[in-house]
Amino acid sequence: MNWLNTEAFTLLDQHILWSDMIGNIFGLIALALGWRRSIWSWPVQFLSGLVLFGAFFGHLTGSAGKQVVVMLVAGWGWWQWNRSKGQSADGQIVPRFASWRERAAMIGAAAVGTVAVALLFKAYPTLSWDPWPDAYIFVGTVVAMYAQARGMVEFWFAWLLVDLVGVPLNFANGYAFSGFVYVIYGALVLWGMRDWWLRSRKDTRPVLEGAPA
Repeated sequence: MNWLNTEAFTLLDQHILWSDMIGNIFGLIALALGWRRSIWSWPVQFLSGLVLFGAFFGHLTGSAGKQVVVMLVAGWGWWQWNRSKGQSADGQIVPRFASWRERAAMIGAAAVGTVAVALLFKAYPTLSWDPWPDAYIFVGTVVAMYAQARGMVEFWFAWLLVDLVGVPLNFANGYAFSGFVYVIYGALVLWGMRDWWLRSRKDTRPVLEGAPA
């Protein structure tokens, strides 16, 4: 797997690694599939985590460990969507807004999780170059994937908040391709948010035969 950490090409004086490019292309495809509410979003997310795990394993333990968590959440998301599919006319999941209790729980989990992971990274400096923003992105990604698995429109808001930190952090750490991809993520997030928002407002309840339209 050493070839994953070799240079693929140079773009605007930025050295693009194979692992950075392949893993993030899969991540971009997974997000696009999530927009379409395709269950294949989850296997592609798993594949993205697997590629990045192979790139980090052996020299960046913390980064490799984070990809294990991402793969586990992707597996859980696949299971959740399999259980929930078929609820709409097109056979896919039905997007919905989270309740205020769910929102509070996700915000609380994100805050506590970010602090806990950042303190872990600070205690073991080899796990991360930038403990606080790295912890924020990692925990935010997990929260976004959780919300996506539950079909919540808020999953797009979570990705947008991750993007705001992910773009400058990736450029600063030399992962230029990740930075460029996060910019594209931002555009996809806005389109996906609009699509899920509109779908969540549609009445998907079946009309009973003989009932007034």
